[in-house]
Amino acid sequence: MKLFLIALSVVWLISFRDIVAAEKDNQQTVLRDDQTKRVAIIGAGAGGSSAAYYLRQYALDAGIPISLTVYERNSHIGGRTTTVHVHDDPFQPVELGASIFVQVNRNLVGAVERFGLRLSDDDEAEETSFSSTATAATAFLGIWNGREFVYVQASDSIGWWGKSKLLWKYGMAPIRTMNLMKSTVGTFLKMYEAPHFPFGSLSDTAHGLGLTSFTSSTGEQILKTHGIAAKFATDVVQASTRVNYAQNLQLIHGLETMVCMATDGAMAVRGGNWRIFDAMLNDAGARVVLNTSVTAIEERRDQDGGGFVVRSRRSTTAEREGEREETEEEAAEQHDSAFDSIILAAPYQFSNIEFSPPLTHTPSKIPYVSLHVTLFSTPHTLSPSFFNLSSSSPVPQIILTTLSPTERPSTANPSKTQAGTPGFFSISRLRTNVVNPTTQQRENVYKIFSPDKPSAAFMAKLLLDRTDEDGQKKINNESENGDAEADAEDNDNDIISWRYDRRWDSYPYLYPRITFEEIRLGGTEDKGVWYTSGMESFISTMETMSLMGMNVARLVVDGWVGKERVGEDEGEEKSGGDL
Repeated sequence: MKLFLIALSVVWLISFRDIVAAEKDNQQTVLRDDQTKRVAIIGAGAGGSSAAYYLRQYALDAGIPISLTVYERNSHIGGRTTTVHVHDDPFQPVELGASIFVQVNRNLVGAVERFGLRLSDDDEAEETSFSSTATAATAFLGIWNGREFVYVQASDSIGWWGKSKLLWKYGMAPIRTMNLMKSTVGTFLKMYEAPHFPFGSLSDTAHGLGLTSFTSSTGEQILKTHGIAAKFATDVVQASTRVNYAQNLQLIHGLETMVCMATDGAMAVRGGNWRIFDAMLNDAGARVVLNTSVTAIEERRDQDGGGFVVRSRRSTTAEREGEREETEEEAAEQHDSAFDSIILAAPYQFSNIEFSPPLTHTPSKIPYVSLHVTLFSTPHTLSPSFFNLSSSSPVPQIILTTLSPTERPSTANPSKTQAGTPGFFSISRLRTNVVNPTTQQRENVYKIFSPDKPSAAFMAKLLLDRTDEDGQKKINNESENGDAEADAEDNDNDIISWRYDRRWDSYPYLYPRITFEEIRLGGTEDKGVWYTSGMESFISTMETMSLMGMNVARLVVDGWVGKERVGEDEGEEKSGGDL
């Protein structure tokens, strides 16, 4: 009962904050003193939350009072770090989006320590913390190419015997890959420190550090250049790029390929990684306005010292899913607020914001991965027959996928071709101890990453053994009515008891490139429009978006400080002349 009341209080407080923020936004008159810098941040994900958090710190150090307003069109903080509840049970949260971060992620790990957040542990048994529930009869991880498992790992800790088998099968390729990854990540970490931080140009900094030599080539080319055997690249490295970015080595650039292999110390926050960004916004003292879309930003030049007017309105459910634009009736309900600086912490192409005058630098439209995430609870386990195994063979808990060496999907329409023969990117068992509230039986919870929504026929084949007569009958029945039943989400309760589907524009296709979007899109250094999402084509992770938020915060405050110093210098010169 105590835990229930605590959970209820948290939900109530979040809802109350949303209501209060919305009411404040409806007020047209905002009291402020002329010295306070007002900043609008659009997006409450990793980039926007980090920008707010570090803005407060840097402004405090500079003695500059600030007021922060964060607009978020969704109903939650965290962007793509969001959780859903199995069987609608608030005590069974599972990650729908960004699941893990690693020890080398300085900002996220530092925030966890600073805010005293608890990490997932063995009691939760999520794949996000890589907590193994493997037994002697169950492998921990397998890599499947649509026909056979090319690699199987017995437990979450590879051990000396596992390493020996890995070297026997792939030679020095694993060691060379790890050494290359460590060297590359070590170079990237210099971006956190002077003289590279803060960086006004991501392109120039990447070039100066030599990282464009990795972004200019595909992962396949980088691995080949560094003498890493093609078999290890296809079997293991590509499995990592597929589960992390739904992209194969012939498409994804080499820097992101190396990032995929940096998995030491994988961790997740208990209750959801979104708690990191919620804590950042609370610490920043930001006014968070949820369920609110920014529709227009107008720069006011030579009016009251310049600045911007942000026009916003309440967003709709369909709009939060990115399916529609505003109606004429909704446009009439908009509200204006004045700000000194703007931080766009969301992809420009999905923002639907009208800028007046047009931005000096308009981010290019780039293709994003359309990723389907399926969470479901079932009393069944994965069927060995689906993976061409005998009925007595164990199926790994975590199944990554790759392609056979001769399979090279077309890159012309990657959203439909990258999955290849396997048909999906990964399947993971997240929990084994979830209680079905109807049957009171314990069930397994799984997560699937795939290019399309899995049909009922696919799910039946995945969970029911073809060698079993009853199972084959159900598979045949699902095959006949599969698509209609899947669309209606009316799966047989004895197959799937709970299911949640979500399509994401999850991350860009990380094609090789050597230039990246500008960080300041318009305005001036002290009254500018700043952009964090250009980082996504470089490295797309929670940590790198946090780094860019921190970087933009530093640039914004430096612009304010620089403007004040110029004003002081001009004042001194004028006084000296009068004397």
